[in-house]
Amino acid sequence: MTLATRTSDNDLKSIILGTQDAIRADPEKGKVTFRSACTSAEGFRTEAKIRDHKLTADFSEALGGHNAGPSPVELVLASIGTCQAMTYRAYATAMDIPLEEIEVEVEGDIDLRGFLAVDDSVRPGFEALRVKVRLVSDAPRDQIEMLRTASDTHCPLRDIVANTVPVALEVQQQTT
Repeated sequence: MTLATRTSDNDLKSIILGTQDAIRADPEKGKVTFRSACTSAEGFRTEAKIRDHKLTADFSEALGGHNAGPSPVELVLASIGTCQAMTYRAYATAMDIPLEEIEVEVEGDIDLRGFLAVDDSVRPGFEALRVKVRLVSDAPRDQIEMLRTASDTHCPLRDIVANTVPVALEVQQQTT
């Protein structure tokens, strides 16, 4: 993995710097919309299409699912972890900080009384998140702290879960 990473670091850095330059020159190029389309299947199983990728989500058997894939809240945890890892990689590359390996563990606590409408005073989402980032690097500690600051400041998923995001929800009904 190290050789492949080292070989692609220059290309990755060129892409990052080129994209930054293009957006500085024309800020409108920085505005993008991401999409997914989800279709309910059998029981709780849901199929998501993201670009050319397909993903299955489901509840565990304990919650009435068939365990055909991770649950939506587990996908959020994976999204946070992968975004942290990718943000660390991007900024380490741009800042010339050597990273041999990045591992991210994410845990989240949910009180199911909120989701299952047992107690409406309990929120249905995460009450707390814990993220552990393990970096393998020979960089000095001050560089790692600079990297942490950059990653904390610019990780999109960290921002999404730490700040309120306006949500416009529209429900359309079709009859059969």
